[in-house]
Parts: sequence; structure tokens; C-alpha cells
Amino acid sequence: MASDPTKPLLRLEVQPNGKRRIGKGGRPPKAAGFNRRRQAENFGPLFNRLKEVLARDPAALELRRDPAALAPETLLVFVVRESVQDLARAINQVPGLDFIDVDELDPDADGRKPVAYMLVPDVAALRQILSLWDKWQRNEELGIGNAPWRHVFETLQDLRRWGPDDRVADWERSVLENIIENLDDDERIRVEIELVYRRNPDVGTQMEQDLRRAITDRDGEAVSSFRRDDIAYHAILADLPVIVVQGIVDREEDGLAGETAVMHIRPQSLASSIQVADQDEVEQINAAVPAGAPILAVLDGVPIANHPLLNGRLLVEDPLGLEEETQVINRTHGTAMASAIALGDRYRAEQPLPRRILSVPVLRWDGGMEAIPDDRLIVDVIYTAVTSLRSAESDGGNVIIVNISLGNLRRPFHGQMSGWARLLDRLAWQYGILFVVSAGNVTDRFDVAPYRTTIELEADQRHRQNRILQALEGLKADRRIISPAETLNGLTVGAANQDNVPPIHRQRAVGLIDPFPEFDTSNPSSRLGPGLNNSVKPDVIFPGGREHLRPFLTGAAVALQPVQATRSFGIRVASPPAAGDLAREGYTNGTSAAAAQASRTAHRIHDALEDTYGEAFIRLSHRHRAVLLKALTCHTAIWSKATRDFIVGIAGPADNKLHMKQKDNVRRYIGYGLVDGDDAVACAADRATFWACGQIGLENAVTVDVPIPLCIANLTRPHALCATLAWFTPVQPGRQSYKGVRLNLLEPKEAVSGLGVSGSGVPQPDQNQMRRGTLISRRWSGDKAPVVIPNMDFTLNIQREIDNGDDFEEEVPFGLAVTVTMPGVNEIYEQVRQRLGVQLRPGVR
Repeated sequence: MASDPTKPLLRLEVQPNGKRRIGKGGRPPKAAGFNRRRQAENFGPLFNRLKEVLARDPAALELRRDPAALAPETLLVFVVRESVQDLARAINQVPGLDFIDVDELDPDADGRKPVAYMLVPDVAALRQILSLWDKWQRNEELGIGNAPWRHVFETLQDLRRWGPDDRVADWERSVLENIIENLDDDERIRVEIELVYRRNPDVGTQMEQDLRRAITDRDGEAVSSFRRDDIAYHAILADLPVIVVQGIVDREEDGLAGETAVMHIRPQSLASSIQVADQDEVEQINAAVPAGAPILAVLDGVPIANHPLLNGRLLVEDPLGLEEETQVINRTHGTAMASAIALGDRYRAEQPLPRRILSVPVLRWDGGMEAIPDDRLIVDVIYTAVTSLRSAESDGGNVIIVNISLGNLRRPFHGQMSGWARLLDRLAWQYGILFVVSAGNVTDRFDVAPYRTTIELEADQRHRQNRILQALEGLKADRRIISPAETLNGLTVGAANQDNVPPIHRQRAVGLIDPFPEFDTSNPSSRLGPGLNNSVKPDVIFPGGREHLRPFLTGAAVALQPVQATRSFGIRVASPPAAGDLAREGYTNGTSAAAAQASRTAHRIHDALEDTYGEAFIRLSHRHRAVLLKALTCHTAIWSKATRDFIVGIAGPADNKLHMKQKDNVRRYIGYGLVDGDDAVACAADRATFWACGQIGLENAVTVDVPIPLCIANLTRPHALCATLAWFTPVQPGRQSYKGVRLNLLEPKEAVSGLGVSGSGVPQPDQNQMRRGTLISRRWSGDKAPVVIPNMDFTLNIQREIDNGDDFEEEVPFGLAVTVTMPGVNEIYEQVRQRLGVQLRPGVR
């Protein structure tokens, strides 16, 4: 049943429940260790050589000169089995050792193992590690506090010095190689050099000065730098001659890639872009000018604030001074995103948002495209933009939603959190902001087998969509989400292959291929997950235009390429003027448009709750409202069985016993699924959605009682229960667990069984995959008759689990959404509303 705006979401209360349950969710069991003989054979020569050199060279000068040796003042790489929590504790026991960072990977993530990075500051620390190894080899006691080193030595799989191969990753190396191709040796290239982060600011300052000298000595120039202690980030933006960059590409030990202060060298960040095409004259809207302080900001390009569709709907704050640099005709990205948020897809003729939007430009026109300011690091740019919202002079003091329909095309996610994503996670927690981030797009051509001509492909309507998905599946390793879409606290949005184009316009798409006309899957250009620690990413998908593909004959194969939107397929938005025009409307698509619509949905939910609950809702903290909007925005996301079967049919595996891997392959494309924006805002006669928010302390638990309507009792018809939990976690870069806090929505087995529903067989991500992020969405459905008595409640238990490194004492905010539905039973909403005593306020939007 369609949503009814006169039936708002219903509030529930959170009840404290004391200590968490004992059971699943504690610290994982320790990995089995290797025997001493095996470890002695593998690592004994390394430690023995270390002893020999230190015996004849107490200052370790020889070790410092040897790029392969363990040496003081160098970064060491430990590769261990399954978890680095023992290593982190062990490092803390040796005075002076710095635990720099960790890649805490899922065991099946690309076949890699967890990796920890430790800085050895001096010879004394190196000697203590050597002493502990010798004691372990002799099976002696390691001393007070050093017991974790026993498990480190038992599970150690590799130990080496951080070197040029680590500092220049394969992906960045190939990008730099392409950039300098055919350039003269003395031409200059701008790169980002991330330093090994040192907690001691004086040490960090000295390292930066040393690195600046190393850059200058190679005829380079440091353009700017940025350091943030709370995200363990320290980097320099530098101009380097091509010949120096070639040395980086070649990973020369005596080049910049060999400098011990360097953690990573990367090409300068390159912002993703959009196109708005097929422009039309503006169709005016007749709606009241919005009022009230903004609750949503958009970090994007400079918008056309006086565009006829946007006039009076935007406030522009420009802390970076980018507005004057960008001519009106070039203000595409910011104008389109502001339009998609304020007005929605213009093909739907939605009501504009009732508040103004705050626009904070972070892109400038560089002569060829809208780009990140080239004289600052992207982390610096975003930090300045977000913190400006909370300045005394800003109109952004009430902002709790920030839309970022941008990403770094040169930073696909490969297991390490980018500085940009770490910054968003930190600011989300600090300020109580829901960052809505686009997953990114890939618009490159891709071959589709087994077609030999474009005519053959166009004629094969029966098998074509299967073969297109098969081609994309083969390329998934090259189509990962881009920074900052790996954010844990943020909401990452992919693009669904959907739009609202009327049939009369759809017929104009001649000579192009609609890839997935039958399924609610992501469009072909939408980037794929997973996220950190194999978490669900993208979180959800929103309509991003029914993307079409143009076929090309490339040799003996046929290739397809996503094309820009037109009036036949796309999202209709405001756009810059053509020559001589005042303003236009055009069409766009992709994850940028999808993220904008997700932000709009979050705003609409906020409006509906404010209308219904007034000050009782507004008085909630920024954090509580932000996490609640996160839960409610994602709550209606669902996998259709047809879409699930389509993806599994191509990505596999065919064996249904491997259901966890099947679900893994589905959620790479669609996360928790496609969101119904209208259902997220309001209920219906046969569907009641509830909300609750609260906080939970260390190792504690809470409960939420959900009223069950008597009208569904003993009816043998399809019905469902759905629950979505969202929270913000404090993050701890350089700790054994980046995600500081993990919550869990416990499986209410007996309760759901009594209500005639089950989670078994429901198309949704696997529970283990859900619990790796900061969003859990569960669905239980069935058609057995529910056993319901008067005033019956369904109790949900939320607990804070023991997670690696969770010693954070502050209570953590969470938001919860719950839905009870039995289609066609139209007494559901009214029965539960009366039980809760919710009074409907007049004038609900």
C-alpha cells in the first residue's frame, strides 16, 4: 500500500537492560600458533643477523644502511594470523614503540592477512624485541606485561622493513606512470606524500622538515601540508620533476620512495565529475520560499544560487573563496546536486524541501573541469569546509546532514582507510553529522562476450542482460568504491538502474542498450563494495537514472560504454545556462544523483518527525538525530528475490549451501538494497513503522518493546517484521581496532517464530557481514498465522559487544527503526497508534 503522509512514524521508548548477554559477539578466539621449530626456521636467521650486527656495531649504523634489515628509526611490517590485537597490546609494553596503523582484514578479503605497522624508534627498543624473541625460543617467561609477545611470535607469518614497494602501491604506481608518459624530465607533477604519523608533535614536525629538505634536494617544492592528530594523518602536497616521479614509479631505494619518513606516495586527488546534458527550458515551480535554519549542507561545486529553480532555496558559504573563480556557465556539479536535493527528480514533480540548503563549495573551475583546489590536500579542503559549518559566523550550526556527491577517482578502496574517510568518521562523531557519500562511478568501456557484432548484441534481448552482468562481474576488482565511500559512520550510496522518465520520452533511446530492464540492481557504472573489514558497502542504492550503454565494435569483440543521461533516461535537475540563456534544466545520472536523493530522503524524514513531535524531536542531540536519520533512510532498503536470483545466477556460487558467499556477491552490487523514499517518510494503513533512539554504555544492553497489532492474529497471509539499527562509532586510527564500538541487534528467535516469520530464506546480507559496519538491517517474513494476544509486545535487544580495542567509556548513540506489516490488513497502523497514545498534529506536511 502506498504511504500516507497523514500516518507519521511512531515513537518508542528505550529501556535500560543492564549488562550484555554472554554469548556471541565477544572477542574472537585466538588463532592457532605455529610451533617454535617452524618459526625458528623462518625468522631465526633474521634475528640472528640482528644480534650479530648489534654485537659489533652497537649504534646499528650498518643496519640503517641495509634496506632489507630490521633497523632503528624504521617502520616494521608484521603479518600475523587472523588478528593483531595481541600485537597491539605487545607493542604497548615496549617503551618507545609506536603502533602506527593496521589493516585488520577479513581472512577471505583478497586472500590477504592482517597487517600491523610498528615504528622502532631506537636501538634500545630493537634490543628488547630481540631479547623477547630469544626468551620465547627458549620457552622462558617473558616478564610482566610481555605475555602477548608469546602469541605474536607464534602467529607471525612475515616480518620485514617498510620499503619502496609498500610506499608506492601498484594502483598509484600505474596512475603516476600514465601521468608522466611522454612528459619531459623537467616538467612537474603534483603528488601527495603521506608521512609515517608520529604521535609526538615535535617528532612529527622534525620528520616533515626532513622530508621537505629531501623534496628540495631533488629540485621539488612542498606546496602545502596538513596534520590532524585525531585521525593520525600527516601529509605534504609537493611538486616534483618528472624524473623524480619516474624514480618513485621505479620504486628506487635512493629516491623519495626510499625515505624512511614516507608512509605512502600517491598522485594528487582527482575529483569525480558529472555531466548534465540534453538541456531544456526551465519549467517554473510554484512553491513557497523556504524558511528556517538549514539542517542539510552540500559540499560540492559552486552552485547558481539565483537559478530560477533554486532562487531563495540556497545559502552559500564560501570559506575557501571559490565562488568568484567559477563562472556561472561552469557551475554544473553544485547546481545539479543542490537541485536534486532541494527539488528531487524534476520528472516526479515533488514538493521542494521546506528549509534552505547550505552550499559550501569545495570544487573550483580549473579551466577544463570542476576540480579540487590544486594547492591544498583534499583532507585539508574538506576539514575546512565542515568545520566552517560550526563556526560562530555560519548558518550551519543546525546542520546534521552533509551531502558529498564526490570522490577521489585515484583512490579506490583496497583495504586501507583513506585520510578523507577517516576525517568523515571523526567529524561525524564529533559534530553529530550524517555524511551521505556517493560510491563513485566507472564509465570505461568493457567487452561483452561472446558477441562479434553490435547487431548481434542488440538482437539478443533474451541473454544480453546476463552477459552484461557477467562481464561486470569479471571486472569487479577494478570497480571498487572510491574514497571516501569506505567511511564507517557515513552512509554510502550506489546508483540503482531506475528513474522516473515518462514512457513518451523513454522511446527516444534509439541505438542504445538498457542493460537491466527487469531488475532493481545497480546501474553498470556504479562502483562496488565491500568496505573496511568486509563490511557492507554500498549501504544502499537510490535511483541514479536508468543508465544506457552504447555498443562499439573493437576488433573481434563488442564493447559497451555508459553514456551521459538524456531526457530519455536520467534524473532531471537544474543546470547552467547555454550561451545567451539565463538558466536551463538538464539530465544527469550516476551515484552523485543517487546520493543527493538519499540526502533529500533523510531531510524529508527529519521534516516529518519535526512536524509530528515538535520540540520533543528537535531537542534530541545532533548525534541522536543523525544516527536516527541514518537508520530510517536505510530502513526500507530491500533485495527483491528476482534481483537476488539474477545476481547469484551470474556471480554464483551455484551451490546453495554456500549461501554466505552468494549473499556476499549480491551485497557488493546493492548493499542492503533499493530504498523506497516515500515509505521511509510515512506509514500506511497496513504498515506501521516505529522509531527509537538512545545511548548505550560499555558492555551494556537496552531493549525496545514494539507493539503488535491484534488484527494480524491467526491470519495465514504474508507478513513481515523489519528492524534497522544504526550508530556512530568513535574511531581510533593507529589502534588495533579502527572501529572503536560495535553494537548488535540480537536475533529474537522465539519471538519471530511465534509471530509466524523467520529470517531463513529472506533475501538480505549475511548477519556476519552486517555486523562489520555501523548499520544492521534485519528482515523476518512468513505466511504462517501469528499468535497474538491483546497488548502483546515484540522485544528487541540491542547490546554493545566486546570489540577489539573497545575501551571507550562514553555512551554511544544509536537509532532504531522497526516496521510491522501485513499487506491488506488496514487496521494495523491505527491499532498500534492508539496503543502508544500518539496524537496526530494538524498540518502534517
